[in-house]
Amino acid sequence: MAPMRHDSPPGPTAAMRLWDAYRLRLRRRALLVRAFRRRRQMTCQVDRTGAIRPGDILCFLCLRNEADRLPFVLAHNRRLGVGHFLIVDNASTDGTAALLADQPDVSLWQTQASYKAARFGMDWLTWLMLRHGHGHWCLTLDADEVLIYPHWQTRALQALTDWLDGQGRASLGALTVDMYPEGPVSDSGHAPGDDPILHLPWFDCGNYQVQIQPRMRNLWIQGGARARAFFASQPRRAPTLNKTPLVRWHWRYAYVNSTHALLPPHLNEVYATDGGEVTSAVLLHTKFLPGIIPRSAEEKARGEHFADGAQYAAYYDRLTDDPTLHHAASRRFTGWRQMEALGLMSRGGWV
Repeated sequence: MAPMRHDSPPGPTAAMRLWDAYRLRLRRRALLVRAFRRRRQMTCQVDRTGAIRPGDILCFLCLRNEADRLPFVLAHNRRLGVGHFLIVDNASTDGTAALLADQPDVSLWQTQASYKAARFGMDWLTWLMLRHGHGHWCLTLDADEVLIYPHWQTRALQALTDWLDGQGRASLGALTVDMYPEGPVSDSGHAPGDDPILHLPWFDCGNYQVQIQPRMRNLWIQGGARARAFFASQPRRAPTLNKTPLVRWHWRYAYVNSTHALLPPHLNEVYATDGGEVTSAVLLHTKFLPGIIPRSAEEKARGEHFADGAQYAAYYDRLTDDPTLHHAASRRFTGWRQMEALGLMSRGGWV
């Protein structure tokens, strides 16, 4: 990500730093205990983890009713170089579980428990990463996120992680970029298994606000199409767009809030403040396919996706109304070099 300028507040005292470090250690341990306790909410349907090889890149997903997306999700991440998928299916009813069970590189768990009560699925994934991710580079995604990085079409993810290892870096940051069609959401014409970017080729190239959260040392980025279209009157309520989806995992690590922040805090330092640049990626967010219209009504009723569902009722209502997100300043996606030129990702020192 391109370097950022910010005004630093007065630094904390040594005693304050020690106290903060102690509290964050306690929080990390509490998250691991939560994951240990909630492991019993999952039932393993297909366990192929014995096929995981040393050095494999692992992909972790928690999903529900994503049968239409999954053929592309699996194919894209296999192309990047993912060696094994560890997936939690949360009460799907559309054939997702059967599709996944047939994949030779997928291990599958199922649960009927509350997604929200499990920290939006992170308790379940934390347990799987603790058990199976230690020592591996682990990629944690949502089913509607398409990871791209500099040279992704010609250089495997393994080449990037090898380079990160050589640089002494254990994590890679990414910006979530909302993709959308030119017309109403229902006009995208997506068919099961399609590359969603063919139907969602537009994005907002500006209006991103960046802050650094000093306690966790993580970025906080808001903006893009969702902030513009759904949260213009309450910009602080807009979704968080920064993520750290790729981490060389240790069993002591834990995500705190989706993949927006981790513990220990040093893993969140995926940006530059000294005038240089740090290698980063983009997650092309393909939420706005036609299926979002009936799904929005369902998710509003379920109340499983936001901590304060009442605050997001208007958001779901607007999605149900089949919005047009394209506007005069929209840009058509042409590739990772465009994203780099716009400052939305960076090669850093990786060439």
